[in-house]
Amino acid sequence: MSLPYAILTALLEKPSSGLELTRRFDKSIGYFWSATHQQIYRELGKLEAAGLIRALPSAQPTRGQKKEYEVLPAGRDELTAWVARTEDPKQIRDPLLLRMRAAGVVGPQGLKAELRRHLGLHQAQLAEYTGIEGRHFPVVPDAVEDRLRHLVLRGGIQLETFWTAWLTEALAAVEQMPEADEDGAAPPERGAAAPERGAAPPART
Repeated sequence: MSLPYAILTALLEKPSSGLELTRRFDKSIGYFWSATHQQIYRELGKLEAAGLIRALPSAQPTRGQKKEYEVLPAGRDELTAWVARTEDPKQIRDPLLLRMRAAGVVGPQGLKAELRRHLGLHQAQLAEYTGIEGRHFPVVPDAVEDRLRHLVLRGGIQLETFWTAWLTEALAAVEQMPEADEDGAAPPERGAAAPERGAAPPART
């Protein structure tokens, strides 16, 4: 599971409380590795118990004060080892692709609206990514840390560019397809003779 390493990365960038960490996830790491607030708090406890992070001592302990965490040397070593580890790419599991495959056997009724919705979502995400790039990376950075962050962002931009282009192509194709009638059967192709009512279906070969 990669969430502990995402948390170690974020804490090495800046020691944070659990609440601050969840907010930072929502605005940065969460774009490519999402986690609920409950998952983050649970992993903080596990990392602390494993001796990879610690809660910073407070000069004036106050009841209910939020603990701020930092990464210990063992945590940095664990993250360094993980970066060098090999891991195969994950296989795509996208419900929309499966839904399109299913439409091949039951008809594409209702599919156009869903494709338009997904296209709008990806266009909005692409606009957000390009906006971040324009604000934070107006030129290609020189520092290694900033360069790698920019490359992660470029990966998101390229991925959203792909989905936007593919959904545009898919929507144009589906808009040319006949939808199923009220009985769930697709209308006959243009030029094909309609079967006579009551006629027996052709024999299987």
